[in-house]
Amino acid sequence: MISQELNDSLTRVGPGSDAGQVLRHYWQPAALSDELMSGRPVVPVKLLGEELVLFRDTEGKLGLIGRHCPHRGADLCYGRLEDNGLRCPFHGWHFNRDGQCVEQPGEPEGSKMHEQIKAPSYPVVERNGIVWAYMGPGEPPEFPAFDCFRAPDTHVFAFKGLWECNWLQAMEVGIDPAHASFLHRFLQDEDPADSYGKQFRDKAANTEIPMTKLLRDYPRPDIEVEDTDYGLKLTALRHMEDGRTHVRVTNQIFPEAICIPMSREMTITQWHVPVDDETCYWYSMFTSYTAPVDKVKMREQRLKEHRLPDYAPLKNARNNYGYDPDEQARETYTGMGLDINVHDQWAVESMGRIQDRTQEHLGKSDVGIIRNRRKLRAAIAAVKAGKPEELPMRNGTDVSRITGPVSNDAIAEDGDWNAATLTSDEQRRAECPWDARV
Repeated sequence: MISQELNDSLTRVGPGSDAGQVLRHYWQPAALSDELMSGRPVVPVKLLGEELVLFRDTEGKLGLIGRHCPHRGADLCYGRLEDNGLRCPFHGWHFNRDGQCVEQPGEPEGSKMHEQIKAPSYPVVERNGIVWAYMGPGEPPEFPAFDCFRAPDTHVFAFKGLWECNWLQAMEVGIDPAHASFLHRFLQDEDPADSYGKQFRDKAANTEIPMTKLLRDYPRPDIEVEDTDYGLKLTALRHMEDGRTHVRVTNQIFPEAICIPMSREMTITQWHVPVDDETCYWYSMFTSYTAPVDKVKMREQRLKEHRLPDYAPLKNARNNYGYDPDEQARETYTGMGLDINVHDQWAVESMGRIQDRTQEHLGKSDVGIIRNRRKLRAAIAAVKAGKPEELPMRNGTDVSRITGPVSNDAIAEDGDWNAATLTSDEQRRAECPWDARV
């Protein structure tokens, strides 16, 4: 259990908040590139509690500025996209992608008042299907050489989904290796041949064992956690009856992302991005090491479970997450269908909008969660002390040398699980058509 004061410090994200100040030192996913694929590429963005508008100007360049016009607060999401900027329909004030007001057509001829008017604005870049924003002080950091950024666009698919809960509890489900044996337990195993685009449907490593069966049969993994340049490396060891060990390596990328194996072919790198204190989006980048991603199929699969334009899940608290007691008795541990995103969504939303950690009781299997909270507390203290250079990946480390991170499933025949992980990863990367060397 922790105090209410500490819980607030770890979870609140608005300007000036403890965790929010840390998050602002890192690039944040702001929107999918797909959201700008229209005749009028203007979309509202609420990020870290701030109301913004993202647009692509007539030069094809992106701007992210305050959503409310500095004149009298009208909504610039309804602005006229013209003259290489965004014009407020209320009085015609015109803003460029840097937020600078460049024209006030209703003011007296020759007025220079516009030179003093500037909307909040943030740097933005596009990387493999996601528009990223930097909302912190100073120059934006470099991007690490993670697989999801190094791979060509053909081998990465990006998607997002809305969860009605705080960002930290959303992220913490991804650094909890033990939960997969229960929350994602399938009482019947699907054919792994029909696994494309689905998590936990592949065969376990280089065996003929369905991953769903392995998770079901070995529910008490030993969990090892190591500090890394990017955050934490988590290794879950499931010791099998025949003397072999199943090794599953996942990662926490500080401050709010995870990287996990989806299958032998793909990994998922997923950010848990605060909309505000009580809502977040997960942004996933699915990275393929073999063939180009079938983006049409991946998108169709996920749009069956989400609505547009807000990417909210169709199953939610208002329809009991599709809960079916008959299914729970026969097919799944939750009774909430076969999409494991729904299982995770129920788990983190059912805690409440902001989990009351004054009432929780952590166990040995929560070692990753404990270590990450300590890392976040240290980062908060560093920012408060005016030492942002102590933050992970902001501490002088050459981020271009931070690769991977290694995320896979392997079988250790002789107990040397580190060697099994590296050998499996090397084999996958050796067959990769793009430069995936680490």
